[in-house]
Amino acid sequence: MKPLKPITFNPEIMGGKPCIRGMRVTVGTIVGLMAAGYTPEDILKAYPYLEREDIYE
Repeated sequence: MKPLKPITFNPEIMGGKPCIRGMRVTVGTIVGLMAAGYTPEDILKAYPYLEREDIYE
């Protein structure tokens, strides 16, 4: 099975916004949380299905 790319674009998911591995978590959401001062640990607690590499991608 081919591994998923960390950042995906699909017009049928979140209106085509860049998402993390095809999930309904946008790159903008992660960037916004980081800009607001959330740590990667905070984000992983809020989105337990993400991996640390997803945040830094």
